[in-house]
Amino acid sequence: MVLLRVTVALLLIGTLSACSNSSPSSPSNTSSVSIPVGAQSLGANSYVPNPITVNSGTTVTWMNNDTIAHTSTSDTAGVFDSGSIPAGGQFSFTTQAKGTFTYHCTFHKGMVGTLVVQ
Repeated sequence: MVLLRVTVALLLIGTLSACSNSSPSSPSNTSSVSIPVGAQSLGANSYVPNPITVNSGTTVTWMNNDTIAHTSTSDTAGVFDSGSIPAGGQFSFTTQAKGTFTYHCTFHKGMVGTLVVQ
């Protein structure tokens, strides 16, 4: 009888442990930048957070929460250029090269930001 109880207990423990997910979840490789309402007059506060620091391989998404279109365009040609992001729209870019990348809105030159990739 004791052997039966031990066997049942071991089966129950094995079943419960097989159902649990003990592996850690992988860290998120995404980050976001908000373009707030009135961004065209906010200068260095036009992109939030500013600066944004991410690891290489992270996908950064700029979300336009303003009521008018904006861009997120790297000051270094060819790195990234969102084109027009309509109100409520978004643009995503996956970082690869490490470094500090300043960017701006081509429609509103006072809107500036910095992306730091480690």
